Amino acid sequence: MKNKIIAVTFLSVAAFAVGCNKEQTAAQQLDKVQTETKEAAQDMKDYTYAQKAEFVKAMQAQLTALDQDMDKLSAKIDASSDAVKAEARPKLQALREQEAQLNKQLDSAKEATESTWDSVKAGTKKAYASLADGFKQARQWVSDKIAP
Repeated sequence: MKNKIIAVTFLSVAAFAVGCNKEQTAAQQLDKVQTETKEAAQDMKDYTYAQKAEFVKAMQAQLTALDQDMDKLSAKIDASSDAVKAEARPKLQALREQEAQLNKQLDSAKEATESTWDSVKAGTKKAYASLADGFKQARQWVSDKIAP
């Protein structure tokens, strides 16, 4: 069941990033992604230490999906004006730094012991939520700056 929820979340994020549903406003799409991200984060809190490998695998899959979406966003920015590129560069750099932090958290999760599991898991979830929120904000910024 957890894997189904995670898979649905990934597909939804990917569909959002590609902009498959043009009938929804950007705000509606962002609300949907935010809801699905919260559901995925809530699902993550159910992992026990015994399910550590599953947790790391699920988080890595989410990170991979966000990374692909960031690459698409970056490509869209690269095709825009020099002014937009200059303004977007620090925003993208901040997202890449958050992504690096999440990778460090995932490494910590892989090495976590039973006694450190809860705090490491919470830190990983927090890093993921921060990255997902940052991506959402960047996506909205791009939508506002660049005509579809």
